[in-house]
Amino acid sequence: MYEYTHFYIEGKWVHPEIERTIEVINPSTERCVGLISLGSNADVNKAVYAAKMAFASYSQTSVDQRVAWLEAIIAGYQRRINDIAEAICAEMGAPITLANSAHAPSGLAHFMQALATLKQYAFEEYRGSTCLRKEPVGVCALITPWNWPINQIACKVAPALAAGCTMVLKPSEIAPFDAAILTEIIDEAGLPHGVFNLVNGDGPGVGRALSAHPDVDMVSFTGSTRAGIEIAKNAANTVKRITQELGGKSANILLHDADFETAVSSGVRSCFVNSGQSCNAPTRMLVPASKLDRVTEIAKAAAQNIEPKDAALAESRLGPVASKAQYDKVQRLIKKAIEEGADLVVGGSGKPEGMQTGYFVKPTIFSNVSSSMTIAQDEVFGPVLAILPYKDEAEAIAIANDTLYGLSGYVSGEPEHARRVAKQIRTGTVHINGASVDYCSPFGGYKQSGNGREWGLEGFEAFLEVKTMLGYREVQVD
Repeated sequence: MYEYTHFYIEGKWVHPEIERTIEVINPSTERCVGLISLGSNADVNKAVYAAKMAFASYSQTSVDQRVAWLEAIIAGYQRRINDIAEAICAEMGAPITLANSAHAPSGLAHFMQALATLKQYAFEEYRGSTCLRKEPVGVCALITPWNWPINQIACKVAPALAAGCTMVLKPSEIAPFDAAILTEIIDEAGLPHGVFNLVNGDGPGVGRALSAHPDVDMVSFTGSTRAGIEIAKNAANTVKRITQELGGKSANILLHDADFETAVSSGVRSCFVNSGQSCNAPTRMLVPASKLDRVTEIAKAAAQNIEPKDAALAESRLGPVASKAQYDKVQRLIKKAIEEGADLVVGGSGKPEGMQTGYFVKPTIFSNVSSSMTIAQDEVFGPVLAILPYKDEAEAIAIANDTLYGLSGYVSGEPEHARRVAKQIRTGTVHINGASVDYCSPFGGYKQSGNGREWGLEGFEAFLEVKTMLGYREVQVD
């Protein structure tokens, strides 16, 4: 049983201003797995004030000092990586094998990447007599989601610390315990008080107050497009910097020269990883119309080999979705797809046979889907794949781009062919022939998938301002 009913402000675990706790539910069992407190405006004010007071000195620390703190955090993270994985499994239902192999290691990867960037980064450069100096942006509000919790926390916290910023973190109230464990790690690392602060809460109670706070200089938000719009509106009055990583509806284009046996099976598995709760999941498989029947057969066979199981079991490869609200949303969209005439290949509405407890969704595939259907446009965030036929390459590209989103895309085919098509997909990332993520490279989207970039050098520079100092040095003219 986890219990984190205090907030971490100015280097101490403190009582909330208003005592109000909620239960965190294990989505595999539907049982309470722990308690947290929900914050208020008063808690936000205290945390932001602490971060503001700490910024003056922390922003002036040396690279070597920040390197030492990051190294201490990394060492602590390595010691507690199993605790983080277990918390993620319990709080949001990631299979324990996935939590151990992907969720928990992703957070460590972001801290290591931020450390590597900091060690080699040039904070000053010259253009003639002018000095361009990169300085920390200030107090940052970091608002993170439940689907890849420690990944999204670390890809904000690590570069913000490395850049010299101070911060207030609001993790998702659905999956808060991994953030609390990271806070314990940061506390043990000995950061100056007030540099890192944690306030739990929901969007209306804490997220809105953080995004509108006049002493917050930057908001970094990951979540739904709907929530991102509200964050931007709240932040507009104080003209903050905003970076947002929002929704997605990624197309997976299988070109005529792809290896269909491999590409289809891997496409199904990739769609269903994390119970389909990934903003960059390849949820739309685009295939030549002439190969639709064969692709559908391969996809069906692949899905039938994926059996939902309690996330805590070592053999689990597909856990539940994270909450009852998410389960209900997925069920509505499955029913809508059936009503609109998509061909149900496997799965469908309701829970898997014999699983009455837990927010489990049947692995579901629809075929012969048209781009106008809801299932091809709305982000489902569940283990649901839509297969869309296309008549030629131009139509495939048009269908891929026929969405409000532009976070990620996938192309499989002969390498040069795939590269040519990838250049025409309007997304922030394109995976060519099954390439995996790269923590050194930027991650973010076009269109309503957000603005700005996280990860790697670009994610580090998101937390820096550029100061132009004219006449900084004398330049001799020959």
